[in-house]
Amino acid sequence: MHPSDHEFVPAGDQAPWPAHVLQGAPALITYIDAHRRFRFVNGTHQAWLGADPQRMVGRRVDEVMDAWSMQQAGACLDQALAGEPAVYEGELFSGAARCYVHGNFQPDFDDDGRVRGVFTAFIDITARHVLETQLRESEQRFYGAFQHAPIGMALVTNEGQMLRVNDALCQMLGYNEQELLARSLPELTHVDDLPASRELSRALKEGDHETYQLEKRYIHRDGHPVHVLLSVSVVRGADGQPYHAVAQIMDISQRKAYEEALFRERELAEVTLRSIGDAVITTDLQHRVTSLNPIAEAMTGWSHAEAVGRSMNEVFKLIDSRSRMPVHNPLLDAIARDAIVELKGNAVLVHRNGFETPIEDSAASIHDHAGSVIGGVLVFHDVSETRALALKMAHLAQHDTLTGLPNRSLLQSRLEQVVSAAMRRHDQAALLHIDIDHFKQINDTLGHVAGDELLRGFAEYLRLNLRNEDTVSRVGGDEFVVLLSHVDGRISASQLCEKLIRLWAISSASRMGDFVITFSVGISMYPDDASDAEAMLRNADIAAYEVKMQGRNGYRFFVPSMSERSSARLRIEQDLRKALRRGDLRLHYQPKVDARTGVIVGAEALLRWQVDGQDVYQPDQFIPVAEETGLIVPIGEWVIREACRQAGEWYRSGKPIVVAVNVAAPQFQHPNFHNVLQSALQDAQLPPSLIELELTERMVMSAGDQSRALMQHIKDLGVSLALDDFGTGYCSLSYLKYFPIDALKIDRTFVRDIATDADNAAITDAIITMAHGLDMTVVAEGVETLAQAEHLRRAGCSLLQGFLFGTAQPPEELGEQLLMA
Repeated sequence: MHPSDHEFVPAGDQAPWPAHVLQGAPALITYIDAHRRFRFVNGTHQAWLGADPQRMVGRRVDEVMDAWSMQQAGACLDQALAGEPAVYEGELFSGAARCYVHGNFQPDFDDDGRVRGVFTAFIDITARHVLETQLRESEQRFYGAFQHAPIGMALVTNEGQMLRVNDALCQMLGYNEQELLARSLPELTHVDDLPASRELSRALKEGDHETYQLEKRYIHRDGHPVHVLLSVSVVRGADGQPYHAVAQIMDISQRKAYEEALFRERELAEVTLRSIGDAVITTDLQHRVTSLNPIAEAMTGWSHAEAVGRSMNEVFKLIDSRSRMPVHNPLLDAIARDAIVELKGNAVLVHRNGFETPIEDSAASIHDHAGSVIGGVLVFHDVSETRALALKMAHLAQHDTLTGLPNRSLLQSRLEQVVSAAMRRHDQAALLHIDIDHFKQINDTLGHVAGDELLRGFAEYLRLNLRNEDTVSRVGGDEFVVLLSHVDGRISASQLCEKLIRLWAISSASRMGDFVITFSVGISMYPDDASDAEAMLRNADIAAYEVKMQGRNGYRFFVPSMSERSSARLRIEQDLRKALRRGDLRLHYQPKVDARTGVIVGAEALLRWQVDGQDVYQPDQFIPVAEETGLIVPIGEWVIREACRQAGEWYRSGKPIVVAVNVAAPQFQHPNFHNVLQSALQDAQLPPSLIELELTERMVMSAGDQSRALMQHIKDLGVSLALDDFGTGYCSLSYLKYFPIDALKIDRTFVRDIATDADNAAITDAIITMAHGLDMTVVAEGVETLAQAEHLRRAGCSLLQGFLFGTAQPPEELGEQLLMA
């Protein structure tokens, strides 16, 4: 009987081993004696390797095993025969068979401690080895792609801790691998970008998204911001829960720099177009208008917003001055021929409201970077004799004459451009609303000259301490607005405010007499606080009001809760409704005198809100609220009726004067306006010639034919019409003959420096001469000095109005003056 069929008992063993159990074990099991002969071989060898166990028993190992296998595993057998257990993992051959095994070599000792043999057990791990090999290869491919990727890569936990980073990310942020792994991505993120980043990370973890992209800023090791495009994808475990995320981080700092340079170039081009004295219109290849500068807006009557997208022939209408026939638009030829084309002959531009302006122009095609024609540009100007005057007035229409800063109109346009650019570039902008604290008290105590000096000095201070690309504007009284076209979040804006407040406090300009001048700043951020220009202006104003309520001399950022607490305007609206019911509104009257005799011949009715003789609010505080809420219509009706009643009293007392009433645009455009006026005159039994309505230039121009018809109806009643603040808008002055205007009121901005500014004097003289040519009366407002009055008198001005002849006063006081005259 073969030894393998019996109980296998190694020499000296007292306990028999059950050989039949080992025969079917799922492993290759052998016993090799000290002479390297097989003493036991289990039957699994037949099934796995095709080797007959009976033929192996009694033979030496090197006789049975091939030379390659002996070379691989022979050392382990030698080690076990030397008394040391050994482990082998690798390939084994037996004939043509080949498998990958894990083998153990265990020495068998006799009672004297000598090695009498070796037990071996081999397990086939071929399948596991294939999987491990594939996994290693996959890991190597992933590691190679990860480590050598040209963009930053990171494996990140749900808490933002980095598990692995590549070389590109280390170089991008200036850290080595260990330093970077010790930090989290939120730690490296710019503070202003954290809210958006956290919100997207939350959405990713909660399953709202599987991936997201975000432009943000990381902070480099040396402190400078690095603009990146971050792409994050979630990796989920078998249970569907987020396991970790893969972050791809592309450095876009250079792209941002190019965008900023492009933005600056575009801003420079836009500022240039807005500043030149010629009108400019651009179109696309289909002759649709793409832009107008302010001069073009005024000369055509079309605003930029209205004109964009319309046909050029609709916005820019030309006729021949002699034949009255339409003139071919030269821009069409310039685009078609890709050439510069000049307009010849007697071309006249027809304004949207019908009046005409003789012009000269030239047109040229616009090219892209490849030289292809993509549109056209038309440049034209007024060649009438009033051109120089018109250009000066165009500048004044967009600039504050006292400080030379852009006014609200230009600010609004500039703000819309910055918001649009910031939207395209996913950038931030800031608006600072600045109020000089207690300015009215300074003005009343030290006088208007000192107040003007303070405003000019403060404007110059702001100009000197801001960047060239930032816009500083004066929007009224002591209110200034600073537009920061690009900021690095709230920190950047707050640092600027702190700098402005600190440097102003130590400057000599911050002290006038006994006054220490301070200012309050409200800040609105785009896009965090507002999504459009109007909201930015409103929110910055609200924030500035909050600063004043908290004690002034500081700054605050707008927060949404301020809107809920915008008690100032809400309170004004509520109180104004009550005041209208209770009769708390009053009319004061500022006298107008004959320029030659100095006799009071008229007065302007000015609205006041008083209780017990004290102002509740200033007109510039409550009138805008009235216009915004629609209360200006009932208030305006009360003003007209009260002015007619008072004028009637003076008329019946034998002291008739012409009372001028300011009319707001919503009131003028109300369908019932004409009836209200007619009723007020009848109730007061007042000759219509003793009432004059003052309309603004913008109001008259905005409605065109509709305004002209209403004005003619008013004239038919016998009421005279005056154009208020004349000179602060722009259009060819020939349009005046299209409207039934009786008087022009020269704006106080021209009068202020008339004795010292040759340009202002020339413009004022030209207005007076032109008005006389059109058979109009001329009223100069804001006359405060004898020198101003004398110049206006010599120039032929009809009526004078200003502090030199009296401030606005209650009707009783003016009535006493009339009786004494």
